[in-house]
Amino acid sequence: MLFSFEHFTTCAFAGVLQVSGMRVYTSGDVEAVNGTDVRLKCTFDSSAKINPELVIVSWTFKPLSGGRVDSIFHYQQKPYLPPDGIFKKRVHWAGDIMGSDASIILREVKFIYNGTYTCQVTNPPDVHGPVGEIRLRVVKTASFNELLYLVLAIGGGIAAVVFCLIVIVSCRRCKRKHRQRQLEGDEEVPRKERKDPTAW
Repeated sequence: MLFSFEHFTTCAFAGVLQVSGMRVYTSGDVEAVNGTDVRLKCTFDSSAKINPELVIVSWTFKPLSGGRVDSIFHYQQKPYLPPDGIFKKRVHWAGDIMGSDASIILREVKFIYNGTYTCQVTNPPDVHGPVGEIRLRVVKTASFNELLYLVLAIGGGIAAVVFCLIVIVSCRRCKRKHRQRQLEGDEEVPRKERKDPTAW
């Protein structure tokens, strides 16, 4: 389920009410298995036209155990990855500014990645407002629901393949039977005797 964080500013001019705002959507609570990759989804909706030259994306991280908030990613015309720290070479840009996507991917997550991640997007004149939050929980093994989804996905894929094979085999059998019937029909039709053109 996506959570929306909205900010609106209003002003009255010449009797007309103008509204501007930035909406940021995140996936809320996310669970990932230790050592796997996880996508931290963050999308946005701005009342102003998106200008890729001006849009700024900032991601921060606060450990579950508490402590200071650290900046782990910055985007301004191009992605700026963390040069050091626990997220060095672990954060990858997965967004698309023109597609209103500010997502990132964490590679090979560790237990120390447990905590709260915030996604902030500005698109002038939409430069103020709350940020989107994601609470990441790194676990040893996948939860029952995730395992169930995985089993269903694999089972569905296998069932689709088996169904396609059955259809292909059935079509081939039908074609063979049709050809066989045609051959049998041709054999049953008596051959017409050819007339002798010299016999008059």
